[in-house]
Amino acid sequence: MPFIITDPCIDTKDTACVDVCPVDCIHPRKDEPEFATATMLYIHPEECIDCGACVPACPVAAIYESVDATPSHQQDLVEANAIYRVGDAEAVAKAEAIVKTHVAAHPDLMAIPAAERQAAHAKS
Repeated sequence: MPFIITDPCIDTKDTACVDVCPVDCIHPRKDEPEFATATMLYIHPEECIDCGACVPACPVAAIYESVDATPSHQQDLVEANAIYRVGDAEAVAKAEAIVKTHVAAHPDLMAIPAAERQAAHAKS
């Protein structure tokens, strides 16, 4: 699986990564109906071409280059990225449920501003 978006994106949904993606594999985009209700953005693993353009574009450092690079306490979000599909209400609901469970399991970290959350994860 290619790049993974993790919890600094939760409730941030900055779309700088979407803007630089050459294949539009990051969802939901602002023009997709799911954008308003999505908790975070997701990378579609079959659409991603592993170019890495999204990583430096993300202002909250939420994107990891692989499953192995994703911190252990954010591994649950790997599955959320893997199953999210725009237009598939059931897949969207499953991914969002994973994110909500992640948020509930990490209230201390989720209270930290998104831009500082990646560094806080490194200390946990």
